Order: sequence, then C-alpha cells, then structure tokens
Amino acid sequence: MKPLKRGMVIVYHGNGKGKTTAAIGMLVRALGHGYKVAYVQFLKSSVSGETKFLSRTSGVLFYSGGLGFVGIMGDKKSLDEHRKKALETLEFARKILKEDYYIVVLDEINCALGLGLLNLDDVIDVIRSRKENVNVVLTGCTAPEKLIEIADIVTEMVKVKHIYDQGYLAKIGVDF
Repeated sequence: MKPLKRGMVIVYHGNGKGKTTAAIGMLVRALGHGYKVAYVQFLKSSVSGETKFLSRTSGVLFYSGGLGFVGIMGDKKSLDEHRKKALETLEFARKILKEDYYIVVLDEINCALGLGLLNLDDVIDVIRSRKENVNVVLTGCTAPEKLIEIADIVTEMVKVKHIYDQGYLAKIGVDF
C-alpha cells in the first residue's frame, strides 16, 4: 500500500439517512488535523442543525447557496429561482475548489442535479477543474452514474426503516 497524494472525489448518496452527517464527520476529522475545510450547501435552509453549527465553527468556510428545499415544506419559489441560486452556488464552488482547502463538501449537489437545477457536465467540469490536492465530497439523493464513475469512493446509504413511513414528521436534532 502507498499513500495517495492527490485529492479524492467522494460520493455519499441514496435514500437513507446519514449522507450529510458522514460528510460533516469528515470535515470534523480534517479540522482535528488542522486542515482548512469548506462546506457549500445547495438546497438546505438555515433551520438545519448542521447549518447553525457549521456557520459559527471557526476553521470552516461555510456557504449556504440554497433557497431551501425545492417543492416541499411550503416552498413557493419557482424552479427558475432555485436554478439561478444553484448556478451561483456552483460558481462559488468552482472558485473555492481552486484554493487550498483540504476538503470541500458540496452538500445536496446530487439532489440539485436530480431536480434539473444543474447540468451534470458542468458539475463534472467543476470537479475536474479543482486543485489536484483538494478532496471533494458530494452528497444527496441518488448520484448520477457519471459521477459514480469518476468518484474514488462511493457509499450508498440505504433506508431500511424510517419514522416517515409511519406518518411522523422529521425530528429536530436527529433529521435536521
């Protein structure tokens, strides 16, 4: 075995819980080693616990580029509004992926792709244009096959059972 000198592309996707949590765990691990990290949020809003925590954690560049969830939880914004914000967020990600970050998390980017807010070829171009040593983590729903192909690590979170299926709402501090 030999050490990998270049940055990796890591994908956490699937219909189960834990994608964002796993990505944030990686940020915490890197922070513990003194690395510079960034978290770029595509869809979530400021009500999530991770948003509240990361936005005030020193050592984390936090950028919330989303307008909130799309088409659920009372969302009244048009797809065009969401698309414009997602494109702005992708351009911000392009910029910081060329800087000296050890890990950059692109949270919910897979969902932004699935909703048609972003073009897959544009996202792949952003990933490939990053500095060679930057690790990039992509989270959310189902990742497109082309992203899985270029990734170094892919983990699929699979829902076995969830309280939603029994008619319960998401729980603060557990689900968001």
